[in-house]
Amino acid sequence: MKEYPHRASVEVKTGCVIVGSDFHIWPGLESLALRAFKQFCKDLKPKAVILNGDVLDFPQISRHPPIGWQDTPSPVQEIGAAQVHLDEIIRVLPRSCQKIWTLGNHDVRFETRLATVAREYKGLKGVNLSDFFPLWSKGWSVWVNESVVCKHRWKGGIHANYNNTLNSGRTMVTGHLHSQKVTPFTDYNGTRYGIDTGCVADTDHNAFVDYCEDSPRNWRSGFCVLTFSNGRLMYPELVSVWDDKSVQFRGSIIKI
Repeated sequence: MKEYPHRASVEVKTGCVIVGSDFHIWPGLESLALRAFKQFCKDLKPKAVILNGDVLDFPQISRHPPIGWQDTPSPVQEIGAAQVHLDEIIRVLPRSCQKIWTLGNHDVRFETRLATVAREYKGLKGVNLSDFFPLWSKGWSVWVNESVVCKHRWKGGIHANYNNTLNSGRTMVTGHLHSQKVTPFTDYNGTRYGIDTGCVADTDHNAFVDYCEDSPRNWRSGFCVLTFSNGRLMYPELVSVWDDKSVQFRGSIIKI
């Protein structure tokens, strides 16, 4: 898979795909949802794992100015931490599992910064995100069975899920808004879904504290499991943080 193709394709007849978004990995921090993500990757033996954008945060190379005297990690610190976590995920996956990373607006800060200030470095090793994460195929979207589209973001606002599936004509799985919910939509074509997977990061992550100004946030921490039977998507299931030690899934509270 070349760098940043238009889309990737996954075929799953029977089995599951695990999709998580908005990890916002910082060194020294591991959210409960991230620990659960690793555990579910081990236990469910998915056909594919999709990191649906904003795996990294990159506050130091953001186009936005810092807020006060924020103490934020450098790109090298973030990448080092992410390499550890993603390697732990890879180690528990079946060898045949497809590993795909759809790019989020925070992820692309890495190459956007270099392309802006040092464009003449194009082609050198180390200037592409894939140089540091070679086992993860990267692109803008993933189509599962040609009927489910995973991408980091599209429509915005509180009705994003509804508008995503209405306007695309497909089940669409996104992150970005951190709101974690499933919105069914039925018409003459049948039932499809708009899915926000929430954020794998803690909702009170240090990266969010200042720019949210301690306001209430309609966010939920967790990820999504997509299960297919004979190629058809069953009702999407959310894994949601329950408390500081547990997640809820399929009517059970699971300690992590």
